Amino acid sequence: MTTPTTAGSNGTPAIEFKDVVKRFGDNVVLDKLNFSVAKGDRVTLIGPSGSGKTTILRLLMTLEEANGGLILIDGDPYTHEYKGSKWVEIPEKRRRQVRKRVGMVFQQFNLFPNMTVLENIIEAPIHVLGMSKADAVQRAEELLEQVGMTDKRDFKTNQLSGGQQQRVAIARALAMDPEILLLDEVTSALDPEIVADVLGVLREIARTTDITMLLVTHEMQFARDVSNRVLMFDHGKIVEEADPETMFTNPKHERTQEFLKAVLGG
Repeated sequence: MTTPTTAGSNGTPAIEFKDVVKRFGDNVVLDKLNFSVAKGDRVTLIGPSGSGKTTILRLLMTLEEANGGLILIDGDPYTHEYKGSKWVEIPEKRRRQVRKRVGMVFQQFNLFPNMTVLENIIEAPIHVLGMSKADAVQRAEELLEQVGMTDKRDFKTNQLSGGQQQRVAIARALAMDPEILLLDEVTSALDPEIVADVLGVLREIARTTDITMLLVTHEMQFARDVSNRVLMFDHGKIVEEADPETMFTNPKHERTQEFLKAVLGG
């Protein structure tokens, strides 16, 4: 199934996959995948483990490379482009420029344990974006207030709970002022009682900003609250897409019905 292109106000999607193939050995994880995310959209990817959802995020973070097809960010080739009939890597300088537009929050936080909360947040803006330390600190303090972590500013991250670390990770991603925020099962490593706090932070970001979000989650209520589109994946292909209300109350595809019954129960 090819997902129709959904574009932003200028006609160019924030993210576009064109016939993207990803293999691990003989295992085809993404099979000529076509889909797009419009600027400002919140799109959730659902589906069973191994269906290709996290691979999509890893390709967008350049943690993996596609075996074929094109990935575009705001219309710009991300890692490869076609020249004539050849598929060639784009220059590293161009790749880094495009890559700055994308931020990600991981399952396992990926914070620097030897740094304080503040140092974790200002590191990349100073060294990647060239921001002055004063401006980086001011922005970090604004973000710490936004995620409810002002009082932990000078703590080492290994002194924090999992939920606190994930809030810092969200602030760190936002400190780069990304156009696109990728969220990969951001609550899967958290204790159930603190999941709601982290999801509340993300709901507020979705409500108050126009950042484009692409999420992988098993928190279906969160997907329903935050998303405006939900894509159901199975075996590297999109089997169904719909708005959240339709997807979670009246899915059409049998595979989607089976999956949601297993996840939601009943």
